[in-house]
Amino acid sequence: MSKSSRKRRLDRIVQTAEAHFGQKVQELETPGGEGRSSCRLHFQDRKVIATLRPNFRRAHLEAFVLSRISGFCDDTPKCLGVSGEMIFQSDVGDRRLNVEIARVGRARRTRLAADAVAKIFRVQAAARTAGLNSEMPHLGNNPAWIKNFVNAIDALKKLSSGRSENTDRAALARAVSHPAQQFVKWDCRSGNAAIDDSDVLRWFDFEYAGVRHGAEDLAWLIGDEAWPVAPEMMEDIVRDAYDPSTGPSRDDYMTYLSVYVALHCVQRLKLILKEVDKRGWLSKTRVRKYDDAGVHPEFAAHLCRVGAYFAARQPLTEHIGRDFEEAAGVFETLVAQAA
Repeated sequence: MSKSSRKRRLDRIVQTAEAHFGQKVQELETPGGEGRSSCRLHFQDRKVIATLRPNFRRAHLEAFVLSRISGFCDDTPKCLGVSGEMIFQSDVGDRRLNVEIARVGRARRTRLAADAVAKIFRVQAAARTAGLNSEMPHLGNNPAWIKNFVNAIDALKKLSSGRSENTDRAALARAVSHPAQQFVKWDCRSGNAAIDDSDVLRWFDFEYAGVRHGAEDLAWLIGDEAWPVAPEMMEDIVRDAYDPSTGPSRDDYMTYLSVYVALHCVQRLKLILKEVDKRGWLSKTRVRKYDDAGVHPEFAAHLCRVGAYFAARQPLTEHIGRDFEEAAGVFETLVAQAA
């Protein structure tokens, strides 16, 4: 986006916000960079997050979700209005979880991880109470989506011996073709949560929300390449926090989660490799600051270790796990060479 285009977009956000709230914007911040969709607006009496979505539908779906959920929990932003493609939300804090969790010690890190997981289950429970499970669009429920999701394991061939070729893809497709029954926020990467001045963590960015199995939200967090928590610890945290009212038994839920995390990690690895081809490796500080794809070899190595751990939990995905182990070694070598 050109400098003039960014200025026009920000001017539009300010003008729309001033018309909506009947006040002058005193200051505008773009914490994610001027090219991102959201900015923080300072009015005389409050701060507001303004987000310009790419179309009317996404903005209004997000406003609908936030308005319904906020009646049953306080773990998301409050919708303050919507105008065309623009949604206004309460400011949930400027300490993004992806940055905060990387700067604290192990004990605090574990508490933050547990809080993030607990809040996901609470948001889903609120959505069930609000009736969103029967009102939201179904996600990833067509054969083409499933096929692409499963066949993405071919991306591991260039980094490993290609044992994934021996995976039963038909069985894998059946394993992830779960009936849509539970609200999901989607895109639960750690950059989409923030902590306010009272140390309250909330999840934001609900433009892709819908209905699926439910464990996908946890998979997005666990498979976030910049998430500095060991996979075995995340498994324990999710198991302990599991809400039985979600539906499946705890063991069935964890089985599905393991399979889905393995495939989700493949998707994230594909994205990293694509961005490396375009931009080269980036610093970890930049990735966290701008909530970017984890285009750093340490992040890629961590992602592969996560994928390997969860893939090894189920016989169906064990070949994928072996490929991930080898891929992790490739990126670990890059880290050692750069040291």
